[in-house]
Formats: sequence, structure tokens, C-alpha cells
Amino acid sequence: MQALVSCVALSGDQVRYVRAGPLRLAFLLRGPLILVAASSLPLSLHQLQSQLHYVHAQILSVVTGSQLSRVFEQRGNFDLRRLLAGSERFLDSLCDLMDEEPSFLLGAVRCLPLAPSVRETITQTMVRQCSKHKKLVFGILVAENQLVALVGMRKYQLHHMDLHLLFNLVHASESFKTAEAWTPVCLPKFDPSGFLHAHVSYLAQGCPACLLLLTVDRDLFFPLQECQRKITERLMWQGCLDAVSQAAKGYSVREAGIPELYHFVYKSKSGAQLSSPRLEAPCVPQRLLAQYRLLHHRMYQPACPLKILFWASDRETLMGWHMAGFELYAAFEPLVDKDAAVRAMSKLLHWIKREEERLFIMSYASL
Repeated sequence: MQALVSCVALSGDQVRYVRAGPLRLAFLLRGPLILVAASSLPLSLHQLQSQLHYVHAQILSVVTGSQLSRVFEQRGNFDLRRLLAGSERFLDSLCDLMDEEPSFLLGAVRCLPLAPSVRETITQTMVRQCSKHKKLVFGILVAENQLVALVGMRKYQLHHMDLHLLFNLVHASESFKTAEAWTPVCLPKFDPSGFLHAHVSYLAQGCPACLLLLTVDRDLFFPLQECQRKITERLMWQGCLDAVSQAAKGYSVREAGIPELYHFVYKSKSGAQLSSPRLEAPCVPQRLLAQYRLLHHRMYQPACPLKILFWASDRETLMGWHMAGFELYAAFEPLVDKDAAVRAMSKLLHWIKREEERLFIMSYASL
């Protein structure tokens, strides 16, 4: 691979994409690293390179960018696997999530659908306890790869890619369910050159809620352990953890009241947040995500970007709708025509607007 990249570079160009029989190979050059994705799926160059960006970010979460540059400056033929030893499961988990989860495709964070009053109670509880620790940068509550609540220092924000890396950290670590952890993590979009230290713990047995407290102080374990204990006690007393457990089951597409609608994915661009119902029959998860990918690719053609696209297949009809504030992709019964799909999409948008305080986090709280 290095010879191929070097050969193309000599001609003043950069290799980006290669077809080899049924395989598509995408290349991404980042500093000393050459990342290559090979896929037989009908993924576009942009989609494959987006996945490579995530893989690169996952590597940087373990080895910071400055460490990586320093190592390869000293030894150009260094075997990166030595630095990544023990973290392979995070890369495997990330690749699995990108195959299953549309939030990576759309560059958005999935929010847990939760009653606004419950989310507000959780957020204010976290603010009260986290604000006592001046070196605590972020407090994040997640459940089943969904964002429940986020609080952070003023003027600091977390990019959706960094949040996905934290979701993956939790998703790939079964040990967190039985014991709290104290682990360093680099968030490349926040600071590619340094580590934060994360106190990670599930709040109750059998509850999917996992709390991450991120600090710049490596000696803050015991104060954050006490912070987590107080947050847990308060949320249990107010019944919030039961509400999170129930919400983690997802919501049904039937709640939208559109009989011909099979499924949808909605991205709010302002907050880079995503919502979609749980997958129910007759939807086939892998097939539906493949259809969404194809719809997304066709609408984002650089030469001719589209605002609306209607597409009929043998098992369903699909429609994509892009506007200034949102992206919406939906799957309908196979006999639905374009006019009916447009009416259904309009009705769906009204329902999402009505439910937005439950489906999304309207604003993040500051410490």
C-alpha cells in the first residue's frame, strides 16, 4: 500500500479510490498513517472515507496525535500494533457500530427519547454535583449508545465524533457493567494532543444508564467517585433511572400515526442530533440501512445535490428530504406513490416538531 501511495504521490497526485473486482478500496492519508477501507458493499467514496476518519479518530483516542508523530519521526517503519495492543476490541466495536447505526452515516448523535421533565431533572442533578469540581470538564450520561444528558464547562463543546468515541468506549467494555473504571482517553476533536481522564460507571444493576465524568486532573478519581454516588442516589430517589430504562427500549413508528410509514431517520442539523424509531417488521435492519446509504449518496452528489428524492424498490418506497435545518429519510409501503409520500413526510415533520423536546436535547447545560 505504501508503494502504491508513494508512486501516485510522485506524479503530484493522491490516491483516493480503487476498484478491484467486487471490492472498493478507499484511502485516507493522515500524517504518518495510511488508512485503507475495503468493502464489497455499495458504499460511496465519501461514506468509506467517513468511516476511515472514525477509525483514525479511534486510534488517536488511544495514542494522541503528538505521540504518533513523535514515534514515526524517530522510527519511520514503526509497527503501530505495538502501541494499540489491547485496544483492538475498540476498533472492532467501532466497525460493527458503523455497519449498524445510521448516526455515523449522518454525522449526528442519537438522543434517548425521554420526557422533558425527566431529562431536565437528570441535567440539573448533574449540574449541581459536577459544578462542585472545578477541573471537571464534561459530565455525560449515555444509555444504549444514546445521549441522555450532557453538561460541560462554559465555552467547551463536544463534537459528535468525540461523543461517538465515548459511546464506543462504553459499548466495547463489558467490564464497566460490574466495576467502575478510571481511564485516560483522547478526544481528537476536543484536543488531539492530550488526554482527559474519565470516571466511567453504570449507575444501577440492570439499568443501561452509564455516567462518564471527564477531567483534566488525573488525581480526581475519589472525588468523582463520590460525585457519581450522589448523582446516582438522587436519580434513583426521583425515579429517573427507571424512566431511562423504559426509554432505552425505543419508540414505535406507529406513534407518528402514519399507517403506510415503515421507518424513518431524522437529523436535526442545528444540534447534530438524530432520532429514529426502533426497527420493527417488516424492516430488515441491514437492508434498510443499505437503502438509506444509497439514498444519502444520491442526494449528496457533488455535481447535482438534491433536496428531495423519491425512489421505489421492490420491497419499499423511500424518500429523502433535505432542508436548511434537517435531513429526513423515510421508508414506506411499496405501493405508496410520490404524492402520498410527500403528504406523509409533511405529516411526519409536524409530529417530530410536536415531539422535539422528547426526542432531542434542546440545549446543553453549563457548569
